Amino acid sequence: MQFRSGTLKGDEKVALKRKGTTADDNEGSPPAKKARSSKKSAPQNTPTVVTEKELVSEPEEDAEVLSSEDEDPEAAAESQEKLQSVLKGSGKDPYPDWKAGDPVPFAALCTTYSKIEMTTKRLEISAHCSKFLQQVLRLTPDDLQVVVLLMINKLAADYVGIELGIGESLIMKAIGESTGRSLAIIKADQKDIGDLGLVAAKSRSNQPTMFKPKPLTVRGVQESLMTIAQTEGKGAQERKVGGIKKLLSAADTQFAGKGSKGIDITKDKGGPSESKFIVRMLEGKLRLGLAEKSVLVALSNAVVMHESKVKTGKDASGQKIAEGERMLKSIYSELPSYEVIIPEMLKHGIMKLRDHCNLRPGVPLKPMLAKPTKSITEVLDRFEGKDFTCEYKYDGERAQIHYVSKDADEVFATAAPSAGKSEGGVSNIFSRNSEDLSKKYPDILQRLPAWVKPGTKSFVLDCETVAWDVKEKKVLPFQQLMTRKRKDVKAEEVTVQVCVFAFDLLYLNGEALVNKSFRERREALRGAFNETEGEFKLAQYGNTNELEEIQILLEDSVKASCEGLMVKMLDGPESSYEPSKRSQNWLKVKKDYLSGVGDSLDLVVLGAYFGKGKRTSWYGAFLLACYNTNKQTYETVCNIGTGFSEAILEEFHTKLSENTIDHPKPFYSHSAGNKDQPDVWFEPKFVWEVKTADLTLSPRYKAAADQLGKGVSLRFPRFIKVREDKKPDQATSSRQIAEMYQRQESVAKNKGPAADDDFEY
Repeated sequence: MQFRSGTLKGDEKVALKRKGTTADDNEGSPPAKKARSSKKSAPQNTPTVVTEKELVSEPEEDAEVLSSEDEDPEAAAESQEKLQSVLKGSGKDPYPDWKAGDPVPFAALCTTYSKIEMTTKRLEISAHCSKFLQQVLRLTPDDLQVVVLLMINKLAADYVGIELGIGESLIMKAIGESTGRSLAIIKADQKDIGDLGLVAAKSRSNQPTMFKPKPLTVRGVQESLMTIAQTEGKGAQERKVGGIKKLLSAADTQFAGKGSKGIDITKDKGGPSESKFIVRMLEGKLRLGLAEKSVLVALSNAVVMHESKVKTGKDASGQKIAEGERMLKSIYSELPSYEVIIPEMLKHGIMKLRDHCNLRPGVPLKPMLAKPTKSITEVLDRFEGKDFTCEYKYDGERAQIHYVSKDADEVFATAAPSAGKSEGGVSNIFSRNSEDLSKKYPDILQRLPAWVKPGTKSFVLDCETVAWDVKEKKVLPFQQLMTRKRKDVKAEEVTVQVCVFAFDLLYLNGEALVNKSFRERREALRGAFNETEGEFKLAQYGNTNELEEIQILLEDSVKASCEGLMVKMLDGPESSYEPSKRSQNWLKVKKDYLSGVGDSLDLVVLGAYFGKGKRTSWYGAFLLACYNTNKQTYETVCNIGTGFSEAILEEFHTKLSENTIDHPKPFYSHSAGNKDQPDVWFEPKFVWEVKTADLTLSPRYKAAADQLGKGVSLRFPRFIKVREDKKPDQATSSRQIAEMYQRQESVAKNKGPAADDDFEY
């Protein structure tokens, strides 16, 4: 067995091939794709018939912007033709045209929201989005960027770090003060209705008005929300309430005042109420079932159709629209910033985007993720006859480091933090969620110039930050890393040293490397950096072609305080870096996978039960939930009370008590039985990693009930750690729960693909 500490000779062949095995040996391997129908596609002018079954919504995973259709031009074109068929049958625009050049009315966006809210059919959702975006392009293209951002409930790109998510108490106070209703009445309505957006709509329709304010515009709402989100310092709460009141007072003016019938909140889920959607934006949850992937498809569709009508007066073909979709998805996967892409698209056209938009230092891209496996045999079956390598899987925090030297013939695309500015150049470090980590790891950015070789002018590095024992010169447990402050860290006050373990290079000296093979990227990585003990190392990896030796390598990685192995394809198109995708070309093998259900789960804390005995001073157990990406709801999956030390329980009691709410949110799917209710409910803010012995059906819990008929629960769940790098809507999804349950040997052998889970690296 060969073993490398991050080194590999250029002429050395890293071959890990399994001999004499077939796909039939592997129970957990995904089934082969069904052959596509050989029938010829309909001519361009032939109407595409869309069946009710094809319209029905399918669960979407926001973590993966790309889909299988991206790799199949025929499938993408067919899908776009069906979308065009739905668009043609949808009639005129639901909101009348405003004057060309005027700001887009917020009421027009809310009308689109309402149309989407009233259907679960995937193609209809995309059609509503595309239709409205075409209207915006035709009348006020300058507002397109703001419209798209609000459609996905964002104020800016993720790396800017601006989020809403205003507390319920502040919103209720603003509703009461803006409508002249008491807080007690607002709370009573909330308890009765269960949706604070509908409470706002009801309150607005009961409000008398003396002066009619100007109608809200999309840009005006976005600017107001941005101001609210950025309000800090002394008196911030009152100023936020004031900003919310101003928005709500200008909303739904047509329904307020004497003689108005008001808003019927029992009809069409409250309809296109501006108040309703403003409140949902403030809460951070539109709850429309509108995934970013759908918006991206609708945007490409709208732009291609608009460009075709302007140039030729005719609709674009399904093939042309599919080409535009592939182009936009590819660009967005490398440069996830509508603020950059949309202006360039409006200026140069969608088909020329690649000439103006590419991966660039300063704009973090969504990382490539790995599929979990249940056995080493499964790994070898997957990579049979292919060259691949086994890297240590470090137990730290996924990070992406961007750098541009002062001598480079390019600029850093965003404002670099002070910690990332040096005599040599500028740099920044981002999390897997594109969060700016410069205030958490200023020590990394300060030490970075020492690792960079003279010829390295710019780069984007994929890596893991790991706690490091300086005296023993070894990796420390993940829990040690979590003891570091998350913000305002001073390099000279750091008590937990961090070592960066680099495993991929995505950009080097002005060139994106994502389409190159992993072997080439690894060689470039070796040539661009100097290793420094305890500060910067290349990921260790081993080369072998024997199952037993991979087992030994796995055990050695665990002894080195790592989680296991990452097995990666080395050559060919399959070894390229796939941003934002969980790929079968990267497989992760943890020691825990060899028994039990496989990967751990990342679950959201919804509630808690008061402790007994030694735990009377704290919460003794907690109610956890997965996330339904299609419905945008949290579905309960287990109660957990093991794996906690007294110190952890005390810490959790303090943090969670600051986020209590009076009643469950309307998007909590939980048992209605009195005995099943937790003593305390929380805002959905905290994500915990949990291990379980197996999964079982249970009428008490709601996880994956839509897919399986009954809810799934965890048997013997055990707390592992807090996932501070994950947002609640990035928790394990209900679809993943269902797949994990179905692939258990006790449930069904040789049935279904491996779970498409979206946990960590």
